[in-house]
Amino acid sequence: MALLLLAAMHMVAQPRLNEPEMFFGAYGGVTASTVFFQPSVSGMDDLLKAPLGWNAGLVFRYGGHKVCAVQVEAGYVQRGWREYSKSGGYDYTRTLHYVQVPILAHIHFGGEHAQGFFNLGPEIAYCILSQESGEKQTGSTYQYRAIDHPFDWGAAGGVGFYGMHRKAGVFQLELRVHYSFGSLYNNSRAEHFAASNTLTASLNFAYMWQIK
Repeated sequence: MALLLLAAMHMVAQPRLNEPEMFFGAYGGVTASTVFFQPSVSGMDDLLKAPLGWNAGLVFRYGGHKVCAVQVEAGYVQRGWREYSKSGGYDYTRTLHYVQVPILAHIHFGGEHAQGFFNLGPEIAYCILSQESGEKQTGSTYQYRAIDHPFDWGAAGGVGFYGMHRKAGVFQLELRVHYSFGSLYNNSRAEHFAASNTLTASLNFAYMWQIK
């Protein structure tokens, strides 16, 4: 929250543009995700084996200052986790399909035609589908029930760069990380998990054009 407040204060302090800039477009990319379970789940200690998925959606950016803007997105993302056995005895994957809405502070820097940027802000999401595949670990059935909390909220941050052309539009590449503050399962003392928070990384390409 402190970072979001500092970002908002920084935006207000910047020189304003003579006319606000508005961009609209679409994005898509590949995701890798896992879940931080507490207590930990066997077979999830290798993040390099996190399941891959994809995300896509629409993006709108409004900027009234020279280096700052607000970016709102609406899209679809795949999250989840994988459990595997080093001996090859089982390999289980849970895929969670979400609709998501990030609201981001967008800070950019650079020249007229090429710029780098940072994105940071809150994100809400809702799980619309849960799928299982593979073999379950023998004796560990507690984590395979339906998730208790389909609604999710968290924070997202990204870094990237884009090229701009007045006629061709904006071509953007971004590496983004999302961490969920909400738990997938109930975390009361009577429940097995004290925490079950998702972590998702994505590499996205976006194309936007300026709205006059």
